[in-house]
Amino acid sequence: MSGGAEVRAWRPGVAGVVEVLHAHFPSHVYPSHTHDAWTVLIVDEGAVRYDLDRHEHGLAQAQVSLLPPHVPHDGRSARPGGFRKRVLYLAPDRLGEGLIGAAVDQPEYVDPLLRHRIHQLHRVFLDGQEELEAQSRLVFIEERLRQHLMRQVGEPGERHGVGTGRLRDPGVGGRLRDAGVAGQLRDLLDAQVAEGITLEEAAKVVHAHPVHLVRAFGRQYGMPPHRYLTGRRVDLARRYLLDGYPAAEVATLAGFYDQSHFTRHFKKVLGVTPKSFATPS
Repeated sequence: MSGGAEVRAWRPGVAGVVEVLHAHFPSHVYPSHTHDAWTVLIVDEGAVRYDLDRHEHGLAQAQVSLLPPHVPHDGRSARPGGFRKRVLYLAPDRLGEGLIGAAVDQPEYVDPLLRHRIHQLHRVFLDGQEELEAQSRLVFIEERLRQHLMRQVGEPGERHGVGTGRLRDPGVGGRLRDAGVAGQLRDLLDAQVAEGITLEEAAKVVHAHPVHLVRAFGRQYGMPPHRYLTGRRVDLARRYLLDGYPAAEVATLAGFYDQSHFTRHFKKVLGVTPKSFATPS
């Protein structure tokens, strides 16, 4: 694997969990990207620095990080020697899109019980035998995460996250329109991940000038539309790989131009090639 990276990813067959990922990255740096799932992250070795919605955060071994769907983030080691992490990707409806803003405002929690429960669930997934135990542990984890998010919703925040319908300058009409335009474009991209859509086609549907469309999307989501679409395609490719499709087929299914195009973008995001990503069941 590239740079000594070690990655194991699989789908555990438990409703609500779309992927489990265990990884060791000695040097990999994640570029800015998004997921369509809630990302529940713990670090077992080292420490991680990341930008979420263009604000810097850090994650140490005593903490739990909850990254919301659709919000741009990157990632890198905070120390020499890299980091080791375990991740649960939860379906968006498990916590609800209405709580995305709270997760953007505060994505890390110092909660030993929550971290221990997540550790226990990962051990169950590694065993791969007790589905009922996994489901039981998952609902307790989700309950505690939701409690953290609801506490934040009840407290005035210093800023609001993207994807919640709330803007940093809610009194400015232009900002409100930009958010609507950006949201419509994101919906179009999400609906045609593999097929894609040209900027001109999107501009006609949204009734916005192409330049305005790109600028509005960048302001709202922190990345240009093409990078967002590439990230969504990598996400889609992950699902196909976990379903057992060969990498050569996945490139076309996920909307990449060819195998080399697919491999290059997949490795840029995840630090490993598509063939190295999924662990056969």
